[in-house]
Amino acid sequence: MRILLLMDPVIPVPPRYYGGIERVIGDLAESLDARGHQITLWAGPGSHAPGRVHPFGRVGEWSRWSNVRNTALVTARLYAHPNAFDVVHNFGRLAYLAGILSWRTPKVQTYMRPVNPNNMRKVQALGARRLHFTAVSRAIGDTGRPGGGDWHVIYNGAHPERYACRTDVDPGMAPLVFLGRLERCKGAHTAIDVARRLRRPLIIAGNISTLPHERTYFEVELKPRIDGILVQYVGPVDDAQKNALLGSAAALLLPIEWEEPFPVVLPEAMLCGTPVVVSDLPGVRQPVRTTGMGVVVPVANAAALAEGGTKVLGDKSSFVRPRAEVERAYDLDVTVSAYERLFEELIESKR
Repeated sequence: MRILLLMDPVIPVPPRYYGGIERVIGDLAESLDARGHQITLWAGPGSHAPGRVHPFGRVGEWSRWSNVRNTALVTARLYAHPNAFDVVHNFGRLAYLAGILSWRTPKVQTYMRPVNPNNMRKVQALGARRLHFTAVSRAIGDTGRPGGGDWHVIYNGAHPERYACRTDVDPGMAPLVFLGRLERCKGAHTAIDVARRLRRPLIIAGNISTLPHERTYFEVELKPRIDGILVQYVGPVDDAQKNALLGSAAALLLPIEWEEPFPVVLPEAMLCGTPVVVSDLPGVRQPVRTTGMGVVVPVANAAALAEGGTKVLGDKSSFVRPRAEVERAYDLDVTVSAYERLFEELIESKR
């Protein structure tokens, strides 16, 4: 199959540090290429993947004007090569597909972020054909379906071979870890509250947002509480650093405060044999309950999170299911196979 993978140019594909969606796209491109498909990637400057890579836009730029400009550029490229692809798989703005909604070329729009069902209604009104939606969690799919359209749920996955399963970690001595964007909705401030309640060291890793109000959040609410003793901030981490950090942790804290679709760090931590303590929100509680590797607590409740952390710290082994259970649900090969089957079905229906 000739497959076009399309993504907003804010972060290169794959990312060096932060970039959950971009990491999934990079892994998908690599795996589909290994299965013999012809891959073309349109993404931000600095992106690389097997097959052909055609950058567009500017890394880090996200404004109304840049979105209009990028949409126009993508549309022009598609019109310049109308028969170049068997399927167009878009992870970016739905607007990128606006110019080809009526084409018979199969189109897949994947949502790894909260979805507005009104957008589904708009594209149907514009005469969309052969447009299929996928969501990375049941919660996202349930949100989008009222807007109409064909939906599938395909979970994110991770490469098991990239993550060493650590069974030698002493939960009584190992630190807690928070890994993610340092924005309020991710809940790093609550993770610090938990560490103080438990009097346990916390390592925070992730990028500081460039958004002014989120930068203020870091400077005012997080930075003064990072003392380098109980709470450490190690900055963004690459794949090797992430593997070491997650593997050596007693638990991963994810006290998120928004409808997180499905953070890739969840299967990554589980593949390292590290249990997770997460807020009771649909996109994150499901993986925990599927594998049994962690606890689910009320949203933004430091006391409940601390109690959940205590359970993990008291007996980590009770939360570490066989690695095969995590691979069964969230191995990257499972994800890739699901997309591959969907592409084949859509192409066959076109014929």
